[in-house]
Amino acid sequence: MGRKVYVVGVGMTKFEKPGSRDWDYPQMVKEAGEKALADAGIGFDQVQQAVAGYCYGESTSGERALYELGLTGIPIYNVNNNCSTGSTALFLAKQLVEGGLADCVMAAGFEKMEKGSLGAKYMDRTNPLDKHMMLMMELREFAPAPPAPQMFGNAGREHMEKYGTKRESFARIGWKNHKHSVNNPYSQFQDEYSFEDVLNAKMVYDPLTKLQCCPTSDGAGCALVVSEDFVKRHGLQDKAVEIVGMGMATDFRSSFDDRSCIKIVGYDMTKAAALKAYEQSGLGPEDVGVVELHDCFSANELITYEALGLCPEGKGGEFADSGATTYGGKVVVNPSGGLISKGHPLGATGLAQCAELNWQLRGQADKRQVPGVKVALQHNLGLGGAAVVTLYRKGSFS
Repeated sequence: MGRKVYVVGVGMTKFEKPGSRDWDYPQMVKEAGEKALADAGIGFDQVQQAVAGYCYGESTSGERALYELGLTGIPIYNVNNNCSTGSTALFLAKQLVEGGLADCVMAAGFEKMEKGSLGAKYMDRTNPLDKHMMLMMELREFAPAPPAPQMFGNAGREHMEKYGTKRESFARIGWKNHKHSVNNPYSQFQDEYSFEDVLNAKMVYDPLTKLQCCPTSDGAGCALVVSEDFVKRHGLQDKAVEIVGMGMATDFRSSFDDRSCIKIVGYDMTKAAALKAYEQSGLGPEDVGVVELHDCFSANELITYEALGLCPEGKGGEFADSGATTYGGKVVVNPSGGLISKGHPLGATGLAQCAELNWQLRGQADKRQVPGVKVALQHNLGLGGAAVVTLYRKGSFS
């Protein structure tokens, strides 16, 4: 391990339905970046390097976006790791600071998306999910439904068959996350639904109804990642949140050889990334008070409870049903509303999760605030694939 690493400023835009607001990705990043800089009380001239994450865009969109904050000649790296792009940018920023290559790095993530379900952009080359899709079609009959809900829905079906999990458990996760989003002004949707509304909404791919699936979104998020020396030099001790553990993993042989729909959607890489984060921090799942978890679909939230060690394997349904994952329970999962309600602009999601958890640890989450929270966990997943798990704790300085 290298130097201690802290987040001292975060910012994000409200997540919006694609095309509903007259803006483009440079304006999104300008808004999120200026909020992060103002949060830390520093200027862009203090930023020594930057990492920009996005999935849909031209090759130097990161530069174009960050030029709105200043033309300072710094190195800017463009990264794309599917839905885990934002946390990949954060992971790289952390490594730059931890390794002593920079004292202040900006991680920015953004997306300007098209309406409707995700589809392939390039039809003349190998799809990066070809191995995942081919195996899924061997295990389950391919259906006339969008690929993403089909992949995660099949993981849910496998969980039902293997452990006796009920459709109601998945619906309860969607109900909880919509309920949480009512208190998040940054959320694309802030509507509360009854449990029956969620359970009986239009079926996208059984067991997933529309209110258990994340929407496409436009938006941006930003975090300033700095060294301990930078924190002290700028008097940012009150703002500083330490990254005490961070693990990143990609697919294992077991993701395919185990012939499991749960493994196809990243269970093993999530588990491995979590173990790395726990090992680095000396903390365990029992220490975590709040989680921002990659609930692209309710089925993924349920199986991820188990991969993160929040509950035993096979007990995700019981964990969801028990009320353990909301206020007054064991751990508050997705106080922001999660991807299901907050929205999912692919490149921005990881930075939005980071922002929410920093606000929680600082006691600045307003009506969403989790009482007495000491440790926060972030989980961001991209198929094809990469999983990033991050543990945060409020900085302490002698």
